[in-house]
Amino acid sequence: MYPRLAQQQLAHLLAEFPAVVLLGPRQVGKTTLALAEAGRHGDALYLDLELPSAQRQLDDAEGFLLAHCNRLVILDEVQRMPDLFAVLRGVIDLRRRAGEAVGQFLLLGSASGVMLQQASESLAGRVAQLELTALQAREVLPGDGAAEHNPLWVRGGFPLSWLAADDAASLRWREAFITTYLERDIPALGPRIPATTLRRLWTMLAHSQGGLLNQSQLAAALAVSGQTVARYIDLLCDLMLVRRLPAWHGNVGKRLVRAPKVYVRDSGIVHALLGLADMPAVLAHPVAGASWEGFVIEQLIAAAPQADTSFYRTSHGAEADLVLSFRNGDTWVVEIKRSSAPTVSRGFHQAAIDVHARRKLLIAPVDHAYTMREGIEVMNPRVAARLLAAQ
Repeated sequence: MYPRLAQQQLAHLLAEFPAVVLLGPRQVGKTTLALAEAGRHGDALYLDLELPSAQRQLDDAEGFLLAHCNRLVILDEVQRMPDLFAVLRGVIDLRRRAGEAVGQFLLLGSASGVMLQQASESLAGRVAQLELTALQAREVLPGDGAAEHNPLWVRGGFPLSWLAADDAASLRWREAFITTYLERDIPALGPRIPATTLRRLWTMLAHSQGGLLNQSQLAAALAVSGQTVARYIDLLCDLMLVRRLPAWHGNVGKRLVRAPKVYVRDSGIVHALLGLADMPAVLAHPVAGASWEGFVIEQLIAAAPQADTSFYRTSHGAEADLVLSFRNGDTWVVEIKRSSAPTVSRGFHQAAIDVHARRKLLIAPVDHAYTMREGIEVMNPRVAARLLAAQ
């Protein structure tokens, strides 16, 4: 197992809160991380709520959980038992009155909207949340060289895809992952969505990676209503497989683009949906630049979870691929290029002026960071992520 950057965060949150919700798509490493944390606690109890045997143990959930006081209880795929959250609130309060204030429950889930709604309604003030992303360049790459990013970009960050014996095996794993989600995992959540329709939508989003969301166009192509497309995209976002990146909003006296951009979050899944098996196939496909952009955006957002993220675009051509707004009032703008000799347009300079950016980053596959005119800092994704993590 690669050391995960979230491990230390998880330990800190368990030391501060009675319960922690660990979110992430399936197969991203939540269980591995949780079991590693269990090893630090010695007598932690782990239950996988997808198993009927585990669910039967919770027929009398209150009695069972109270019988395991003074232990960290790990409940995997807890959204399978939504009624459990109300019970957890009572058990947490009882254990708190008995002197056990923190580190009681670690709840794992792969559907963020469902989990967060249930947790916020029942466990307000008692729970913290942490998202486990796919493997990041900072976690798996040995150095800062530009070429070292390519395998991670091509395969994506799901551990079993990254660790596969070769590119062909990695692609087979990702194709199986997609099929399993469509045929088993999504139906298990309740929605009655034809797998073929959802696969077509997912593939269309991969083809238009990083494009502005046009629900009516997607609806026409799928022969469904715009509301149906919105519901399907909501589901993929809830499963942390797709990201809607909102447009920057502010009063700059200019006509701003308001529609969000849409990205398939893992670059390896983008390539699997499009049948791109290796680096030459990816580079030869028109999606290469947009796929790289999505890959970089995920690296940067993961490194700066405290920042509000958006993109900036006006009808007059001012544009920045990513705007990072920090709690201290700082704003950074980011341009992403696939070229090893990148340049920026006049529109990027204007975007930086419009949003009052303090720093301007140009992210590209370069071996060494350097500074261009007008203070634009050029660096590769791993270096940029490390810079943001220190912010």
